[in-house]
Amino acid sequence: MYKLTGKAQHYTWGGTTYIPELLGIDNPEQKPFAEYWMGAHPSNPSLIEQDEQTTISLGELIHQNPSRYLGEKVTKQFGGLPFLFKVLDVKEMLSIQVHPTKEEAIKGFARENEAGIPLSASHRNYKDDNHKPEVMVALSEFWLLHGFKERALLMETLQQIPELNILIPIFEKGGYYGLYKYVMELPQERVDEMLSPLLKKIMPEYTANKLTRANAGYWACKAIASNSDKYHNIDRGIFSVYFFNIVQLHPGQAIFQGAGIPHAYLEGQNIELMSNSDNVLRGGLTPKHIDVPELLNHTLFEGITPHILNGETRGAETIYHCPVPDFVVSKIGLAKNETFTHDASSAEILIVTEGEVICLSNGKELMLEKGEAAFAGAGEQYTVTSPSRAVLFKAAVPGK
Repeated sequence: MYKLTGKAQHYTWGGTTYIPELLGIDNPEQKPFAEYWMGAHPSNPSLIEQDEQTTISLGELIHQNPSRYLGEKVTKQFGGLPFLFKVLDVKEMLSIQVHPTKEEAIKGFARENEAGIPLSASHRNYKDDNHKPEVMVALSEFWLLHGFKERALLMETLQQIPELNILIPIFEKGGYYGLYKYVMELPQERVDEMLSPLLKKIMPEYTANKLTRANAGYWACKAIASNSDKYHNIDRGIFSVYFFNIVQLHPGQAIFQGAGIPHAYLEGQNIELMSNSDNVLRGGLTPKHIDVPELLNHTLFEGITPHILNGETRGAETIYHCPVPDFVVSKIGLAKNETFTHDASSAEILIVTEGEVICLSNGKELMLEKGEAAFAGAGEQYTVTSPSRAVLFKAAVPGK
């Protein structure tokens, strides 16, 4: 096993304390620490300490001997590390987004390459040819939008909010697709006309802290609260706040976001594990590029009941199974002097979120404190013991 050092991402929506405290670093400038990446993504690869004098990027380490670190099967199937492991601190709402399937990502990436669109272009949809399924495990109370409400619930929403009554016949005639297409293609003036009366009506309740986070109005108001001109050029993503399921996760609960599921992280801290991709089709709550036709082509237009994962517990490990071959995440909780023994079938990354542990592999000890991480290659047999108590999260590739 090797000690691994990830890379922090300072996106504006991040908090200023959670990740610095996790990593044990100061943040006197109060910079936003939104994400902590652990993986071999070319834009921000993690660093591996091979010994006291030698540091190498994880991507380069794997490239030197893929079969040794990934195993033959994963090397043949993926060609590289198939996942990206993260810690997120969501202070401000993220954009509403949808991820394409693997097949559509391949076609979209090739199409934009042929059109000569630079990878760095702000209007580019496909940054690579991979899909981007993802799973998150809550580290705190966590709120997110996830999929369209079931038909009866969405109809109830449209009926109960007078300002949205006008959308009822559109939903009755055109279903989810017709409804979403209508609001996404509305002229901005019409968006303002529909939403400003609603927002003006509920904003006093929001500012008086009378709206709970389970109420769509809370997030609708939060989305515009910091705008100097709140009721002009309103983000049409606010419609989606009312159309989608609002999900609350408690610490240790997880949820999987597959291709086509519209979603948005709203607030809280989590562990996130995803395929090694950056393909995002956005639908609102963002100043970034929104390609409505492409978004409509890849969104799953059906009502769903969110499936919250509590995981399968095997001794000290709780495993959150996902319907993809790219990754699996698990939580390891150790009592004082308890030992977790494991045989890695492919590359794995572990991060300590509470306490400290001693990792023993091939006769060598590696001490990890809170916020520190380690990398284990395929076939590595290791044990993890805590002198007090500890919690770790592990990213791996499922199966042998």
